[in-house]
Amino acid sequence: MKTMMLDPFTRSFGLLFAIAAAVCISSAKADSTSSAPIAIAIHGGAGTIERANMSDARERQIRTALETAVRAGHEVLRQGDSSLEAVTRAITLLEDEAAFNAGRGSVLTHQGRVEMDASIMTGHDLAAGAVTGVRGLRHPILAARAVLEHSPHVMLSGRGAEAFARARGLEFMPDEWFITEFRRNQLERAQAEPQASRTPPTQRWFSTVGAVALDRDGRLAAATSTGGMTNKRFGRVGDSPIIGAGTYADDRSCAVSATGHGEYFIRHVVAYSICAGSLFKDQSLADSADQVVHQVLVDAGGSGGVIALDPDGRVSMPFNTAGMYRAAIHADGQIDILIYRDED
Repeated sequence: MKTMMLDPFTRSFGLLFAIAAAVCISSAKADSTSSAPIAIAIHGGAGTIERANMSDARERQIRTALETAVRAGHEVLRQGDSSLEAVTRAITLLEDEAAFNAGRGSVLTHQGRVEMDASIMTGHDLAAGAVTGVRGLRHPILAARAVLEHSPHVMLSGRGAEAFARARGLEFMPDEWFITEFRRNQLERAQAEPQASRTPPTQRWFSTVGAVALDRDGRLAAATSTGGMTNKRFGRVGDSPIIGAGTYADDRSCAVSATGHGEYFIRHVVAYSICAGSLFKDQSLADSADQVVHQVLVDAGGSGGVIALDPDGRVSMPFNTAGMYRAAIHADGQIDILIYRDED
């Protein structure tokens, strides 16, 4: 059999054709990828947040911090990285912002210490990681993620969680780095309340931080981080590190991060219940979230709110308090930076 010899022009034309075809295929893939929705939402706590009690400087600080975090998480998604990476990025920024009750700026326990909780979950495989009662960790969310990625367990607590975090090379800071004058004053006021030694103070602001995200692969993730409750005693644990209560993600339904009076969110498994409404009751995300936040919690006497995101990039951020620090970049690129109820 004879081998066909191609002249230089034909060989060059064939090479150019192959390159052009490859470019077209690559472009088609890029166009297909770029058409997949991405979205992210974050929160910085809910409670009695009213304009009359908010200085202009404080409001600017909060809005700037929310915008910085939500844009940073969205940029991770825009670059094609995972929803897990996006929520991690957003939360680490919020943990470093002393205005929020997470990481630096966390509330103080009865003993005047900072003890933090965090959790994170991915919706495609229901993998989860959480830490509770940790001290000294600059970014508790990174410890929760390390549990998800490098441990057979879901939750680690206290000194064991800290030892695990040190083994993973995570950053620790001295106790004083976390404590702000605002939190010292807050603890003093709480301990001055009647019966403060026996019961927790009435809290009007549930200042957890959280994030939910949807990436180009259609994968959801959720994360939550907190310093807990001012003047807490006896190793109290709230909903933030508890999968199903404060954090949940399932690619079939939604991703949720909650903020509120943790005992009620635990009893009513709030984050999971919202996703279950979407999955098993054929409710829209908005309807399911509204029912849990405005009916179930209200009937039980629980205060707070959630951020939630479904596989189509639809965001829901209901709350039953006067306000909630929240921000979102929707699937169509619209950005919301919101604080008060009348901004909805």
